[in-house]
Amino acid sequence: MDTVIVLFNRDLRVHDHPALVAACRRARAVIPLFVLDETIPAGHRHGFLLQCLTDLRAALRARGGDLIVRHGDVVAETMKLARRTGAEAIFASADVTALARRRQDRLAGEAIACEFFPGVTVVPPGTLKPSGGGDHYRVFTPYWRAWSRHEHRRLLAPPRQVPTPPDLDAGRLPTPPPPGPMPGGEQAARDRAHQWIGRSLTGYADSHDDLAGDRTSRLSPYLRFGCLSPLELTRLTAGNQDFVRQLCWRDFYHQVTYAFPRINRADYRPRGRHWRVEEDALQAWRAGMTGLPIVDAGMRQLLAEGWMHNRARLIVASYLVRVLGIDWRAGARHFFEHLLDGDVANNCGNWQWVAGTGNDTRPNRGFNPLRQAQRFDAKGEYVRRYVPELADVPAAHVHRPWRLTAPPSGYPLPIVEPPPG
Repeated sequence: MDTVIVLFNRDLRVHDHPALVAACRRARAVIPLFVLDETIPAGHRHGFLLQCLTDLRAALRARGGDLIVRHGDVVAETMKLARRTGAEAIFASADVTALARRRQDRLAGEAIACEFFPGVTVVPPGTLKPSGGGDHYRVFTPYWRAWSRHEHRRLLAPPRQVPTPPDLDAGRLPTPPPPGPMPGGEQAARDRAHQWIGRSLTGYADSHDDLAGDRTSRLSPYLRFGCLSPLELTRLTAGNQDFVRQLCWRDFYHQVTYAFPRINRADYRPRGRHWRVEEDALQAWRAGMTGLPIVDAGMRQLLAEGWMHNRARLIVASYLVRVLGIDWRAGARHFFEHLLDGDVANNCGNWQWVAGTGNDTRPNRGFNPLRQAQRFDAKGEYVRRYVPELADVPAAHVHRPWRLTAPPSGYPLPIVEPPPG
């Protein structure tokens, strides 16, 4: 094969990249391509994405290649480049969302060979099927058992050389913002993974729900953009089943989305639920001004960092759908807009799980926010970190400041009667 285009999307790395490795083995010339399509909402992830692309371009250039960047419709720009270069095939990592699959179908409908490779998940969606029939697992635990027994593909080393034609215009990549506490890119991802594994993996089971301790890995944005291979991370953490189980949950929601691509729009399991329309309450939740400190802390962490502690996500989501009675789709949209790790499969899968419309076998499960606060933020340190109005409130009252004789100035009373706890 003479020339192959490798179309990058949610796989912004050179380590363990099946499509890139196959192209480098089988073609004389390899054209790594990323198309920036401004019509696809990136939310607050745009700057992080640019950091990832800058890092990927540097990694490819270190191997004699380059990242070719184009702007516009992904399929149109890919085919324009294919015609100009005489490319014989397009290689890409397979994805699961409705948008990604429409793009894959459009590419496959062009008069050029297309191959789609694994790499976005540990086990490709559709690989594991229930023995009793059906195209996917609807419940996590049997999926976990099958996933744990499955023989994974082998890890792939990064190509030593990427033979990109030197006469190609590399294209304009916008200047990324300065890196923050979570800089984008494969190198930052690998550094964070190795540091966290060495420092915190052993105690993960006992510490990952501690809100103030903040000992979760924070690797989810790097998995979302494919800066880390989920298979490689599974191998690196194989001795800790509690953490590996979280990676399996990610695969689980991807295989659900593959089978039910309307997961971001429609209830997976319709319950006939009638949601309330309360715009003022929804806006207070978005702003972290509900008057319930543990909820407000989580929502303000999201706005400040583009990330939220996993336990806080359960609390604030349950509060929105169970206490305020607001449609889970409104919460999922806000999360998708602000989270660096926001993707369709995990974001909407988890929101539907909390709302009782998804894969939870107990659809009426709830998370009492006060009890959760007392259990996972007993001293109120997480709340004080993100709700400065409560910085001087003693621990005994930080989760119930409305009980004080003089509530803290500037902090609202609860917008609804607080649940008992």
